[in-house]
Amino acid sequence: MEQRDLVIIGAGPAGLTAAIYGRRAGLSTLVIEKGVFGGAICVTDEIENWPGVKHATGPELGDMFRDHAESLKTEFMEAEVKSIKENGDSKIVVTDKGEIEAKALIVATGASFRKLGCPGEAEFTGKGVSYCATCDGAFFEDLEIAVIGGGNTAVEEACYLTQFASKVYIVHRRDKFRADQVAVDRALANPKIQPVWDSVVEEIAGDGMVEKVVLKNVKTGEISEIPVSGVFMFVGNTPNAELVKDILETEKGGWVKTDEKMASSMKGLFVAGDLRSKSLRQVVTAASDGAIAAMSSYEYIAEHF
Repeated sequence: MEQRDLVIIGAGPAGLTAAIYGRRAGLSTLVIEKGVFGGAICVTDEIENWPGVKHATGPELGDMFRDHAESLKTEFMEAEVKSIKENGDSKIVVTDKGEIEAKALIVATGASFRKLGCPGEAEFTGKGVSYCATCDGAFFEDLEIAVIGGGNTAVEEACYLTQFASKVYIVHRRDKFRADQVAVDRALANPKIQPVWDSVVEEIAGDGMVEKVVLKNVKTGEISEIPVSGVFMFVGNTPNAELVKDILETEKGGWVKTDEKMASSMKGLFVAGDLRSKSLRQVVTAASDGAIAAMSSYEYIAEHF
């Protein structure tokens, strides 16, 4: 069985930062990722709040993280992790390509866009319903679309989508956006963007492809329709906790509970990034988590091995 000092599951900002700090601490470090190296930021068009970088695309920043980790001779494996087992003070990571023993383990599997769950959402996914503006925006050239949500992601991606769409409705259940004021000001100043306040989606409808959204005003109960060719969902995140939900202590919503050192309820297993229960999920907080988790792993290994 292969052995490493530190195994990291997930190659987003948290996992790659943990790899950088783990290697700098002299730990043999393996990062396992089943999807895109760089994580969820790779489907984000613009990042303007990473300190020291005024503007970068998500893929650019993701590449910077991986390049940095690679420069320190971090090992990478493309594989799916099936389970985690305890083996004394160490952990056994079971993947579809074999088992690896780790003296310390960091889980940084992040979060995914939440589904709204309204009628028509599943039926029209890939047929007008999307969760990725950078992936699908270009398909809606000169068409009218709706963005659902009111946080940073919804407002920022709505601005991005105006590069393609002729009009972008932002449907939000409240009477003001929750996004940062800079993002809100930019959106409200864009002539292609029209907010639809106090409204929720009752149904997404069409004949083969999306043709309209049916809305309900939460204050008046009034039902209305907006003819659109696309609906982009940005209504929050759900933790990618399937791997650990039965072995670690979680909080409401399935977010994993940790202490300030990123330690989970299982000794020697640390959790970093958006998977954690915390108040702010941003690239900078994920990176911070990764750094702390790596150094906590170093301390754990020094104490137990």
